[in-house]
Amino acid sequence: MTNFQRIGSSSNAVAGKNFEYAAKIYLENVLGRKLTLSKIVEVGISGIKKCHKFDIGDDETIIECKTHRWTIGDRVPSAKLTVWNEAMYYFYLAPKNFTKIFIIEKHRSEKRNKTLGQYYVEKYKHFIPDDVEIWELDEGNNCHEIIKPKTMIQSIY
Repeated sequence: MTNFQRIGSSSNAVAGKNFEYAAKIYLENVLGRKLTLSKIVEVGISGIKKCHKFDIGDDETIIECKTHRWTIGDRVPSAKLTVWNEAMYYFYLAPKNFTKIFIIEKHRSEKRNKTLGQYYVEKYKHFIPDDVEIWELDEGNNCHEIIKPKTMIQSIY
């Protein structure tokens, strides 16, 4: 049986929760305000709404976090990217007055010479709503880069 658990973590769920918490702290410093975990927002089409829990947020911003990586051998984690597409759909359904940030762990493929985030934007740009920002968080260097919309600005906090 193959074990798909994150190396160095007790489980993928723990790795995800740890990343959410680290992203929350980081974003509070960057945005200069207090954020909460599990921000509930009504989303929907045609006036029919249902509550959805975004990973982080406040009254101005909703944030989804993903800590997915290239698979062993630098293969594309296709099932994981399907989850990213689902997140884009929830952003699309969310009220337009929110700033929408999709913050992901920066993970580079040497074979492909790009990060997983760069690959996603390149291959799935047709799924990404115009008002969604995609940030790659480099926890080791305590910085991020906004890869959508594309910018050369890197913030370090």
